[in-house]
Amino acid sequence: EQLRMSKPNNFDVESTFCVLCGRTDDCPEKYGDKRTYVEYNLTVHYYCLLMSSGIWQRGEEDEGVDGFLIADIRKEVNRAAKLKCNICKKKGASIGCVAPKCKRSYHFPCGLQRECIFQFMEDFRSYCWEHRPVQKFTDKESRGASQCTICLDLVEHLPVYTVLKSPCCKNAWFHRECLQYQALSAGIFFFRCTVCNNKDKFQKEMLRMGIHIPERDASWELEENAYQDLLHCYQHCDVKRCLCKKGRDYNEPDSKWEIKRCQYCGSRGTHLACSSMKSWDQNWECVECRSIFAKSGKYSKRKRRALTTSEKTNGTACLLEEPPPKSPRQSSGSPHNFLLQSSKIMCQNLSPCSHLELPTSDRMTMSLSPVKSNRNWSLTQKHLREQRREVCNILKELKVQVKTKTTRLNINAENIWSNALKGFRQRNFSPINTIEVNFSNCKNRLNTSAASKHHFFQLLMLHLQNSSLFEGSSGKNLSLDFQAVKENLYFEAGKMIAVSLVHGGPSPGFFSKTLFDCLVYGPENVKPDLEDVADVDVAQTIQMIKYASSLSSLQSTLQDCCEFLAAAGCLRPVTALCDKNTLVNDILIYHVIKRITSPLESFRQGLKTLGVLEKMQMHPDAFSSILCHKPERLSAEIICDLFTIRSSSDVNKLKGAGFWMGYLQDVESGESVVTLEDILLFVTGSCYIPCIGFDPEPTIKFLHIKYPIGKRLLNCLELPVTKTYQQFKNKMELTIRNTLRVERE
Repeated sequence: EQLRMSKPNNFDVESTFCVLCGRTDDCPEKYGDKRTYVEYNLTVHYYCLLMSSGIWQRGEEDEGVDGFLIADIRKEVNRAAKLKCNICKKKGASIGCVAPKCKRSYHFPCGLQRECIFQFMEDFRSYCWEHRPVQKFTDKESRGASQCTICLDLVEHLPVYTVLKSPCCKNAWFHRECLQYQALSAGIFFFRCTVCNNKDKFQKEMLRMGIHIPERDASWELEENAYQDLLHCYQHCDVKRCLCKKGRDYNEPDSKWEIKRCQYCGSRGTHLACSSMKSWDQNWECVECRSIFAKSGKYSKRKRRALTTSEKTNGTACLLEEPPPKSPRQSSGSPHNFLLQSSKIMCQNLSPCSHLELPTSDRMTMSLSPVKSNRNWSLTQKHLREQRREVCNILKELKVQVKTKTTRLNINAENIWSNALKGFRQRNFSPINTIEVNFSNCKNRLNTSAASKHHFFQLLMLHLQNSSLFEGSSGKNLSLDFQAVKENLYFEAGKMIAVSLVHGGPSPGFFSKTLFDCLVYGPENVKPDLEDVADVDVAQTIQMIKYASSLSSLQSTLQDCCEFLAAAGCLRPVTALCDKNTLVNDILIYHVIKRITSPLESFRQGLKTLGVLEKMQMHPDAFSSILCHKPERLSAEIICDLFTIRSSSDVNKLKGAGFWMGYLQDVESGESVVTLEDILLFVTGSCYIPCIGFDPEPTIKFLHIKYPIGKRLLNCLELPVTKTYQQFKNKMELTIRNTLRVERE
């Protein structure tokens, strides 16, 4: 007969004692549910019953207490009454240590207090404080501390009961209490490693170490109508003077009376007509958000203005709360202050490329006149150069950590990734050691270790850019590669980029704005765009939803892709056409950000190497110039500014400087057999300018010698003093071309 639980009105559950541990505590997180059965005069904690050594589930699930028969419970109580707890010294100790020859017995609450291990699996074994299983810690792991990835507080790497490490991620550490609460909340279907999302290996280890994982769905899935609030769309016009005769709450999709929500907070709205918006595609910000951006300096302040005649609605002039401002007209000689004011906007729209590659709005602004377009481009380049100079100084501060002790990497250029991975993972590798690179497959090796190192980092960054860890065309986001997650490759990639920046590598330049913002501001503060979606099928699905022209076509589209929406957690009832915008945003957030939570966190951890991520967060505008923008193409001006001219004679210096600058201009214009990259390689061993700059700084000396000499250890170019420019040019081309040809062959 199924056991029934009842509670008379005068019955106080809290005053009853558990028949096994003798306590009145009602704490489900620690002891399991406290169950009282009045007709049997029985109260018991579920965990006390589950872990008792002398009882088994001999009944069906609906018999007794979850399969424990009442008669068996009585027998277990009588058995335990003869045993004294080795901790509190009281009778009723129903749990015994399973270690051979160990005779310790204890109550479940006493065992928890004494840090015993209870395994909620298989035979439900229990181990005392002396024989409990422990996790193996290496000497390196036992020194240091890191963040618990659940509570984000500091957790020390100590082999103690209260600390657990992930079996699948070497950089994941947890408080035991945090893990237990997480397991109780997530249940067996959703409890997994918070860093790499591994489930099987992670759960097996946590069960071994005494974490109870209930066999039920997650708590958030069990709550009725838990997501009901998320289905509500704000529909109210908040402008100072609403023009709609049917009221502020009236919303008519695909008309001028459709309500548009604030693009930032979503908690304020306006009719399209009430804010003079001609289409849904125009963005709108509420006054509160606009004032916040104005105070932070990230929004250009403009004076309020009255509507022009062409902007009046239905022939009636109206004063709006603050209509969405248009860009003020500027003369061709005035700087584009608004674009330069916000570095985040500049990173997205003003990359060093032609104006044809910019979004439509920027393209229209920049094509007003050729003079203005060129001026804006030059201003952008000037701004980027300033930011890169700032990054250079920041990286030099970080390089102070690097010691003279060297670590040698043996690299085969044909297997750059596997060799680099092996080198970075070798026991004696440390990012604070000076790195020396030896290319094992090069017969004619580069002249200096510095040249080899420059070449190595260039090949490594190029490989990362085109690897399966990233996706996208120019601005790349992280991809979801399960094998890479399993092998912790995202962490290694972040570490390699950080090491490359500090040790003289090139500017990566392939991060998307979305990826950069996720790293700097946190993924919860980033709003991805359709351009961030690299998967063509997913992009097409989002476009079909975004451009659905009617409610019926929208619902038909959602029906066709219901499996995809369900997988993304975005399957929901749609009752209005305006719901498509929220749905598109949710899909973008899932596909671009939430889907790659684990790779992103691992990548962030890797970028923390040498303090690079911390500096990125402190100086986001500066670092975006090297991470989100391709390096500026070498020019005669850049090379000329890079070198400092030193000469024993002012006459030689003056005359030689003229020949030198003239030669650079010839090279830039294509009137030479060598390139600017060849010149840089000849002197420094690198065909690019490192983000951190050259050490020592490149110099030029004019001497009475026959041919140019590139001293790569000193980054010094010694040039011959000649009578004519043609002699100077001939000697330069002959020497540089032949030297580099021999090296390449």
